Amino acid sequence: MAISIQQIKELREATAAGMGACKEALLATDGNMEEAVKYLREKGLAVAAKRVDKESKEGIIALATAADGKALALAEVNCETDFVAKTDAFKKFVDDAAKVALEGKDIEQTLNDDFKMLLTKTGENVKIRRSERYVLDGTGVLSGYIHMGGKIGVMVELGCTKPESAASAALADAAHAFCLQIAANSPKYIDVADVPQAEIDNELEIKLNALKEQKGKLPPEQALVGIKKGMAAKFCTQICLLKQEYWADDKLTMEKFLDGVAKNLGDTLTVKRFVRLQLGA
Repeated sequence: MAISIQQIKELREATAAGMGACKEALLATDGNMEEAVKYLREKGLAVAAKRVDKESKEGIIALATAADGKALALAEVNCETDFVAKTDAFKKFVDDAAKVALEGKDIEQTLNDDFKMLLTKTGENVKIRRSERYVLDGTGVLSGYIHMGGKIGVMVELGCTKPESAASAALADAAHAFCLQIAANSPKYIDVADVPQAEIDNELEIKLNALKEQKGKLPPEQALVGIKKGMAAKFCTQICLLKQEYWADDKLTMEKFLDGVAKNLGDTLTVKRFVRLQLGA
């Protein structure tokens, strides 16, 4: 049967698929608009299946925030090329994915039809990689941050004891400062007590082997005790958020920065948790 330009335009407006793909879908379904939409979705899945071996290292991390600020969510969706990652269709899908994650729902299941259509539009191996959701636990504040246009996403929760502290601009600013710190310096743990001893031991083994290689032998055991202690402390300043040098003032650690905010508020503040997502990592 003959397919009109108007039919192709209508299908394109409904799906944002290419003109050629719309014409193909309409011809395959005898001009049935509903079946043509289904055809395009199925075709998108087929394209993705063929490209499953293609690496999906590009994409976007998006942040969604509840209206009351008491819940946040991050979602990462990957694609093959930066070109696709910059398209409005892809950006909208990732934003919608973050909103679905914010509601505590499964992204792929909730956005199944939209996902299929995105595969059709892009022709790439698109993956809904992961999501994280924080709901405020007790008194405190949540803060989220997207860095480098969606390459890095961060969420942090600070706890306090006073409701007035939780509502203050000072605590909100402090939480944002922690987000910037986490984005820039990629800590793994909040404080030294959180670091597994096995990880410290592994790092010390690497450092001591390097020292032995450099010096030809290790110092006496008596001296080695202090060397190990210094190495462990330095390692923890790199991977522990509170021990890291504050990005805005190299005279402060993040722990001292938080203590200063706590003193000004007349409250006790804690970093309860944080997450850092980096695209493709």
